[in-house]
Amino acid sequence: MQNNNHSSHQSAKKKVLPKRIIIVRHGESEGNLDTSAYSKTPDYKISLTEEGRAQARLAGSHLRDLISGNGSRPDWRVYFYVSPYERTRSTLREIGKSFSKKRVIGVREECRIREQDFGNFQVEERMKVIKETREKVREHLFNCFLDHVMSIDFFDICVFFESPRREMLIEDKEISSDFLESLWRDIDLNRLHKDPCRDLNLMIISHGLASRVFLMKWFKWTVEQFEFLNNPENCECRVMELGQGGEYSLAMNHTDEEMLEWGLSPDMIQDQKWRITGKKTDWNDHCTWYLRSFFDELDSEDDVESN
Repeated sequence: MQNNNHSSHQSAKKKVLPKRIIIVRHGESEGNLDTSAYSKTPDYKISLTEEGRAQARLAGSHLRDLISGNGSRPDWRVYFYVSPYERTRSTLREIGKSFSKKRVIGVREECRIREQDFGNFQVEERMKVIKETREKVREHLFNCFLDHVMSIDFFDICVFFESPRREMLIEDKEISSDFLESLWRDIDLNRLHKDPCRDLNLMIISHGLASRVFLMKWFKWTVEQFEFLNNPENCECRVMELGQGGEYSLAMNHTDEEMLEWGLSPDMIQDQKWRITGKKTDWNDHCTWYLRSFFDELDSEDDVESN
């Protein structure tokens, strides 16, 4: 009897991986509408516009349909992480109108997914030139993709632009790493598990930069790759879904065209497709572009000492 109880206890503690991790940028804010708002109001107090609230309500309806399979999935739950800023909290309130109490496991205010608080000193004209040039590069890549030129080497044709924000990227990445560690502890300790729940979803309501850094850290993208990523639009989502081999992939809910518009290179898109069925142990073999970004060439022959 004791063995059976022990077995049941162990089974109850079995780790449940989230089916989806969904990253949502806040709705349109007063700062998005008028950048001078930042000179009058503290950043964390910048509120949503009426359009931003409408965007969040629409996003909530869309996300509920996505998670529930338009009502075809009975056993699903959602847990929210939200940045402490007013615009993200307000976005969550509007999104939450599409979810019943039964479906919401919980919510946590998480300061490590907030917007950058300081050090964001940008020369307006310089940033304008950088953004315009990047858009031209992305447009060229998108046209190549539509023409099925998939063998293109993304960084052979791109110039790496030194961004004024880059000095803060390492700190942002470290903060994101701390958050990821906490998130995995929540999963490992079954803090988010609730029976009956075969479909656990984590939703992160955050900001543009924080969203990109989170994805960079999760998918092991390099700084160069990060520099070409676009911020999500207001209330735009990035849906990472658990694949058959235990990896999360953006390609299960987003098209190649979408990912290319976000700034992912063809290699990065192929990586997302591989993750649908791939296993972590095979990653280096299937995603050789990652090793190529660090090494000129690795010998395919094993180093075996001869006697």
